[in-house]
Amino acid sequence: MIMTRCALGLEDGTVFVGRGFGATGTASGEVVFNTAMAGYQEILTDPSYCGQIVTMTAPLIGNYGVNREDIESQGQHLSGFVVRELSRVYSNQRATDDLATYLKAAGIIGLVGIDTRALTKRLREHGALRGVISTEVSEPKELVERANAISRMTGQNLAKQVSPERETTWSSDGDQDGLTVIAIDCGIKRNILSQLASAGCSVRVVPGDTSAKTILDRRPDGVLVGNGPGDPAAVTETVAMLRDLIGEVPIFGICLGHQMLALALGAETYKLKFGHHGANHPVLNLDTGRVEITSQNHGFAVDKDSLERVGGRATHMNLYDDSLEGFVCPGKRLFAVQYHPEAAPGPHDSKYLFNSFVELMTRST
Repeated sequence: MIMTRCALGLEDGTVFVGRGFGATGTASGEVVFNTAMAGYQEILTDPSYCGQIVTMTAPLIGNYGVNREDIESQGQHLSGFVVRELSRVYSNQRATDDLATYLKAAGIIGLVGIDTRALTKRLREHGALRGVISTEVSEPKELVERANAISRMTGQNLAKQVSPERETTWSSDGDQDGLTVIAIDCGIKRNILSQLASAGCSVRVVPGDTSAKTILDRRPDGVLVGNGPGDPAAVTETVAMLRDLIGEVPIFGICLGHQMLALALGAETYKLKFGHHGANHPVLNLDTGRVEITSQNHGFAVDKDSLERVGGRATHMNLYDDSLEGFVCPGKRLFAVQYHPEAAPGPHDSKYLFNSFVELMTRST
């Protein structure tokens, strides 16, 4: 494999120089780190990473290749992919190709050979930083200038970039007394939809700008609003739609959906310093006292005090930073979590939430 020079410039003036793999060119985005030990293909295809350059903290990436099963959406959505070491070989019975070829086909620039620990420590100390990754620009000063010129994540409605243009049917063979779910797609992962189907639901997927009237006219047993990228406060059209749905139908929110439902209730959201990205985040379930190890990918969070002021009740809290990870709204048939219970990648501690959603819908029919 012949690798070209590749560099990552950050807005604070730091420049990391290594070798490029995958595609060539120049791309920009918010630089974040992910602490998952595996699951890089799911990370690459998670629409929630739209507009971001992802650094893996695990030292060796690519050892099991890529395959046709671990794809979470159509295409790859992140701006760049940074690793310490790229495996020269891959071995797995499901593998169909190597990681470098996969990135090249998707037009994603990869950077290998830098000190990812130093980069991660900088992001933890200073927060997520805007960056430019390039195999073309060799002048460090120009990389830094370009990094300072790109838009900040706050205020960006990236959900509209990954939301589909039309409705689709994910599953129509539900077996739970004909329960039907409409899933609002602002960048939803396929495994969320698969978990709904496995729980016995017929699932119809609609774009994020679908009106509340259109959804209610379908008379669904429940609505799921899933994950997605960017600032939840900027997704005003979907927040307004959710405001009209609350109280009319059972609702389950995940990640961006959790944030938008809180906004629809009248709560507030805020930007986290460096976000939660990984498959090992401990979350305390306040109702059971159990600690769940969760998969997470988000840069914003819901302000707990503002949620309680509008009638929400916290159900889950992050044990790393005490941020809100889940809530219910008594009397409105609504619950939401900030993390990813479908666990792709990650542990399966929270898959029970899909059955909880089925139970909520069943009680409401």
